[in-house]
Amino acid sequence: MRDEPDHDLELTSPLVPLFVITNGRSLPPEHVYERTTLVSAHEGASAAARTLSPEARLVLDLVMDGFLSVAEVAAHTHLPLGIVRILLAELEESGLVITRKPVPRAERADRELLNAVLDGLKARFGA
Repeated sequence: MRDEPDHDLELTSPLVPLFVITNGRSLPPEHVYERTTLVSAHEGASAAARTLSPEARLVLDLVMDGFLSVAEVAAHTHLPLGIVRILLAELEESGLVITRKPVPRAERADRELLNAVLDGLKARFGA
């Protein structure tokens, strides 16, 4: 037997309970992330990445180049959706990421308004 600790054991190994990754935190009620919520890193967030846990750093690296949905972040990190939501809440509280609701589907346009615009264009440009 060895007396030295196993340095190859990573925090994300299957032997580590998930509550260790989140430091025992739960999702704060003011941070509700749907699967389609979009996440991106703030400018200059990479400088603070050194102080983050390996999992939080991985999440930050994923969203550094643009917006990803919460579900995409979970898929890329191979972490459960709940754990990713907690990590995102931590990153958002630290001011390292921004989140926004996805762009809603376009509502059905008012037909009368579209006809009025079309009539105006025909009158103006003679079509």
